[in-house]
Amino acid sequence: MTEIRVEGLVHVYPGGVRALEGVDLAFRSGERVALVGQNGSGKTTLVRHLNGLLRPTAGRVVVGGVDAASLTVARLARTVGMAFQDPDSQIFAASVRAEVAFGPRNLGMRGPELRDSVDGALAAAGLEGDAASNPFDLGASRRKLLTIASVLAMRTPVVVLDEPTTGQDLRNVTRIERMIADLSAAGRTLIAISHDLRFAAEGFDRIVVMRAGRVILDGSPEAVFAADAWPALRSTWLEPPLAALVGERLGLGSTPTDESLVRGLSLGR
Repeated sequence: MTEIRVEGLVHVYPGGVRALEGVDLAFRSGERVALVGQNGSGKTTLVRHLNGLLRPTAGRVVVGGVDAASLTVARLARTVGMAFQDPDSQIFAASVRAEVAFGPRNLGMRGPELRDSVDGALAAAGLEGDAASNPFDLGASRRKLLTIASVLAMRTPVVVLDEPTTGQDLRNVTRIERMIADLSAAGRTLIAISHDLRFAAEGFDRIVVMRAGRVILDGSPEAVFAADAWPALRSTWLEPPLAALVGERLGLGSTPTDESLVRGLSLGR
């Protein structure tokens, strides 16, 4: 079981830009958490502390009971796997299979274990037919799926996805939702940055809203997308999911997902 605690986290970039202003958060083992907020709110800066790509200016990050500042990036990679927003900043191998195999091989997987892990990740991402292809022959949306498959294959207890649905059509969004559900069923912790509030509401247990380097809302989708939280959401230039807006208009209360809205209507509330 791997819990991550963020305690009083401050990050100041060279030049004086303060990206995080004393963030306190806990990510419980097996939890699905979506981080939302406008560009520049600190979401990516926050998650890059979880695997050591950035180090705190003040405060600390504790991963599995150990201060992350005492661990190398390579050591943290055994616990926290991350798929970046821009797949082209992550991809480098000559084939899709080699790209997916790189991470788990570095973690010590060999033989049947490595083969099964790579095959399973390729199948989950719908890339098994592209295993021999050069990654840069894939379209942008499939390169994004490739970076997610590369993280899945590492079998880390914590998976971080930065804007996983950007540029994806409905079929691939559904595929990503299924991957997240499967990871959750396997007990792995999911943390995702997303501007897609419907995706966040329907696939995650908890929503954390950030603004100007601080957490301003933190709770279940039902709480974060309830009407009394809308002013805080709109202060970050975010609108609640359509289901929440319609549910409030029809007097159905907090219904952040399409499914819950339909259920409320069918019950005649």
